[in-house]
This record gives sequence, structure tokens and C-alpha cells, in this order.
Amino acid sequence: MLTYLLLIITLYLAGNVYIFIRAAQTLKVKPLGVKILLTVLFWICALSLFGTMLARNLEMSVFISHSMYIIGTSWLIFTLYMALFLLLFDILKLFKVVCKYRFYLSLVFTLGLLGYGMYNYYHPEINVVSILTNKQNGDTSHAVKIVAISDVHLGNGTGKASLKKYVEMINAQHPDLILISGDLIDNSVVPLYTENMAEELAELKAPMGIYMVLGNHEYISGIDESIRYIKNTPIQLLRDSVVTLPNGIQLVGRDDRHNRKRSSLQELMANVDKIKPIILLDHQPFNLKETEAAGIDLQFSGHTHHGQIWPINWMTDYIFEQSHGYRQWGNSHVYVSSGLSLWGPPFRIGTHSEMVVFNFQ
Repeated sequence: MLTYLLLIITLYLAGNVYIFIRAAQTLKVKPLGVKILLTVLFWICALSLFGTMLARNLEMSVFISHSMYIIGTSWLIFTLYMALFLLLFDILKLFKVVCKYRFYLSLVFTLGLLGYGMYNYYHPEINVVSILTNKQNGDTSHAVKIVAISDVHLGNGTGKASLKKYVEMINAQHPDLILISGDLIDNSVVPLYTENMAEELAELKAPMGIYMVLGNHEYISGIDESIRYIKNTPIQLLRDSVVTLPNGIQLVGRDDRHNRKRSSLQELMANVDKIKPIILLDHQPFNLKETEAAGIDLQFSGHTHHGQIWPINWMTDYIFEQSHGYRQWGNSHVYVSSGLSLWGPPFRIGTHSEMVVFNFQ
């Protein structure tokens, strides 16, 4: 993990150096004062990513913390696409295809792509999936309507205003049951208290309840603080535990892989009646053949974000046996959500934010 993090930081800094060199070459005829000003602004933006991470647990005004976070994380994606476009022009130059305005064109293309990504992010999809099992619960007169979400990442990126829209979006479906597959919290619980986000979470409505499992970001935020916060909301936390709903559906909630001592799926299934319907919540979608072998009817996971942006989605497709969407494994139905919100920059490029509605019968 540390090696992976160091690699990302190295590539990020190298990308910024590359962009800065190309910018300096383009702006060499500009007055010295202009070049100094732009240099200072450039490196403030480039280094703000580290500042926002170091300050994640500090109490400050919502405007300042939100602005720092958006600038710092957005610059990460700006660096990726700006460097890619500049590199493309440099490759074309090797083949004697020279563009005089390649830096400005790269900038326009990058900003245009980020604009599209921001619009796409703020318009999440509602994906409806019908799940038919060969088991019966106590009440078979109608399907159970389940709204399932993951990776909301409440904090400096996804604030109270966004949460309010998400709550309205969920309640508009009139769900019987709400399931949250981890990463409700982003990097710290401090912004959740600052903006009193529990006030919005209290507006979630589902007669059969609201259930959640932990994700890796609850651990990043401080597991004790995260659990304490969740317990002050209507959300019922499943942590290596099983609950049977009044209609007979059994919810199995696994702790996140961050907990090295979490129970195995086999251990949890010892407390389950396999004749009745079983729904598994597990934040990270690994070892899905175990899900099939255990006789799970429906597994709902998140974590992958489907990469958030291209070409990172290619990486998640490679890492995970199922990185997004619906797939049936034998008699088990598995859905991996790309997330209702996301970590960091507010862009969806090549992927979509989503809320899933299961008609479970």
C-alpha cells in the first residue's frame, strides 16, 4: 500500500513538473511579473492536494475546507489529462506533426473534459434491477423494494447540500429497505459534525429499516469515531453480524477487509437459515466464488467506483473479477455499485454515479 501511494505521489509531482516546463516554454515572452504570479498560483494548486490531506481533521469554516478539498483533488485530475494531452502533442511532434498552440489546445481540451465530468457526476443514474430467487420469505405477495447505495463519502467533498439531494432522491423511490455498502464517510467525521449532516440522514425513510456495513474509509476516518457517529443516526450498523427482517429476509453484514480479524463468510453463514432469502453486504467485491458457494441470493458491494475516470476504470476492471454492475454467479446475484458519490474530485469521465433499486422477490 505504501509503495502504491509513493508511486502515485511520484507520478503526480512528475506530471506537474512536466506541465510546468511546457507552460514556461509557452509563456517565455510574457512579462516577468506575470510569469512569477502564474508560477506561484500553479504550485499552490499543485501542492494543495497535500495540504487538504494534512488538514482533514482540523476544524475550519465550511467554505475554506470545501474549497481546499475541491482545488486540491481537482488538480489531481487536471494534472492527469493535461499531461496526457501534452504528451500526445509531443508524440505527434516526433512524427513531424507540429502544432503551434499545443499548450493552449491541451488546456482547452482538459477544461472541456473536466466540465463534462462535473456535469456527469452531478447527474447520477438510477439503475433498476429485478432479482428473483428460488426461495420464499414470509410474505410473497409483493416484491421488496430496496434502495442500495455505496460510497457516498460525506465530508469536505460531499457536503450537506449534496447529501440533502441524495436523501430526496432515495426517499422519492419510497423504498421498503435501504442498504448502504460502506464508505458513507470520506476521510474524517469532523466535517459531518461541522455541517450537522446527521440532520439530513435522519430524513431517510424506509419501513423495514436502514442497514449499513463499514468500508475502508470508515477506518481511514478513525473506526471508533466513525462508529460513534453512525450510532447517532437512524442507520443500523452490521459488523460481522446477521439480522432477520420481519418478512424472513436475512441480511448478512461483513466488516471491511481493513479489519484483519473479521469473520469469514463461512463463519457468518453458520448463523443463517439457507432456506430463507439471504442478502450479503460486503464493501469490497473480492472472492465472489465464495458468495456463490455459500448460497447467497444477492450480494451488494461498492468500493471500486468503477475507477471514477478513464483510464482508471481499465485498472479496476483488471483488479476486480467484477468491478461494476450486475452479474449472476450460479444462483447468486451480485451487484457492484460505482457509488452514489465519490472520493476526491467531482468528476465522472467514462463512468457514472448511481443509485440501485432492487425489486427483490
